[in-house]
Amino acid sequence: MNLNRLKSKSFRIAHFGLPVALLAGLASAQEQSATQATQAAPVRYSVIDLGQVGQPPAQPYFIRNNGLISGAATAPDGALHAVLWFEGAKFDIGTTGLGGPNNAAFGVNHFGQTVGEAETSLTDAEDFCGFNAYGFPSSTACVPFLWQDGVMTRLSTLGGQNGFASTINNRGQVAGLAETARKDPAAGCPVHRFEPVVWTNGKIYALPTFPGDTDGVAAALNDKGQAAGASGTCSTFNPNSGLYLTENHAMVWENGKGTDLGNLGPNGLPGAGNHACAINNRGEAVGHVMSKASTVAFIWSREKGMKGLGTLPGDLASFALGINDEGQVVGQSISPDFSTFRAFLWLNGSMIDVNTLVTSNPAKLYLLSGVSINSRKEITGLAVDGAGEFHGYLAIPKHD
Repeated sequence: MNLNRLKSKSFRIAHFGLPVALLAGLASAQEQSATQATQAAPVRYSVIDLGQVGQPPAQPYFIRNNGLISGAATAPDGALHAVLWFEGAKFDIGTTGLGGPNNAAFGVNHFGQTVGEAETSLTDAEDFCGFNAYGFPSSTACVPFLWQDGVMTRLSTLGGQNGFASTINNRGQVAGLAETARKDPAAGCPVHRFEPVVWTNGKIYALPTFPGDTDGVAAALNDKGQAAGASGTCSTFNPNSGLYLTENHAMVWENGKGTDLGNLGPNGLPGAGNHACAINNRGEAVGHVMSKASTVAFIWSREKGMKGLGTLPGDLASFALGINDEGQVVGQSISPDFSTFRAFLWLNGSMIDVNTLVTSNPAKLYLLSGVSINSRKEITGLAVDGAGEFHGYLAIPKHD
């Protein structure tokens, strides 16, 4: 399989959990690799092809315990549409949208309530959600939405035009970010100040950023109302994260108070930063932080603090993107020359290339990332076929 064409692609990672873009001029030093399991693999997988999704940021983003998957895919007219997958079937829920051509679904709960970002008919030059940057022509404001019972409804912001919803829990609470009416103080910042937020019963609540930081995002939310994300300062648009944010601090919020999760060293990859991408119902958060030599996946809990997960053998960097309530983690590991991207599964202290666990894969997909994992150990993420076309996938444990 020729993966060289991936070198020219940008992949959105941070607040929704996506594969990292290729970055030039990186340090050659490498974090010590995680130990792979030497015993028989703990689980084997069958891979279901969810179909071609088009260019990033189109892909699956999240899977619920009942198998509902939220994401985005390129529509026949070339626009990006919010979609749901269930039992291998795809449902386009973004055809009507909120008046603009593009939208995407980032989170879904057990009841099918879905959240994300959608363009409106209101003209706005900020390209806040990055549709133009990703190659989906846009000139309108982009707002957070809640979709239920076939209807997409706009969620409120903090006085600005733009924002998006990252996730929704089974209590109907929503997390994301929202723009204010204030100009951001950072020099050259092209958007208004934006803050991490939670919507509860339709009302918006701002979450505190780390002292000295002006902007942030709440990327994940568990059923207890604990949120995870990042705090930082405004910057130019980063296609790797989908944010106008320098991610200074990985954060967890509980009862309206924020906790800085720290990092594992002073360096890291340019543009990657510190970010908590997911949180489970035990309060364990995962994401990526700077380490002494690179950027690596981590798992954090209030009781044990932060633990680096390393990389797959021989790789330079890793990103943890999803975690289930059993503490099993999925993400992506990347080679030093950025020619190889591999979905990983971390459990029982070991990081394993998910591709090596696959025993049934009729479409012959190569799994680039593990974005989300549910309690049934089902994994979803982004894959590529032999022609270099991007697909969504669902990996299901085999029970022999």
